[in-house]
Amino acid sequence: QVQLVESGGGLVEAGGSLRLSCVASGSISKIHHMGWYRQGPGIDRELVALHASDGTVTYEDSVKGRFTISRDDAKNTVYLQLSRLKLEDTAVYYCYSVITDWDRAIKTYWGQGTQVAVSS
Repeated sequence: QVQLVESGGGLVEAGGSLRLSCVASGSISKIHHMGWYRQGPGIDRELVALHASDGTVTYEDSVKGRFTISRDDAKNTVYLQLSRLKLEDTAVYYCYSVITDWDRAIKTYWGQGTQVAVSS
């Protein structure tokens, strides 16, 4: 069994910063992609940033230049640095990862979500 646990969300004023973390644990054989989605009020879940297994990094257009994704494979951890936050960044942020488990099954796993609220 594989678990993803996020941390680092909270309430921040517009223009401020937060750092989200997500740790993968359990029956992990290999971690492929790691990334972050978010779901704001009344909005479908959208991809925010992806760190692929080949090192390629992708960002949603509205966060380019403000958010930075990184990963530490030794710690099975992915980070999302959120800077110059805007009101529209308010959302629940979900970590996800594509992982090969001990049964050699390749599956997508999700964290429970962490709330980011940006105030004016």
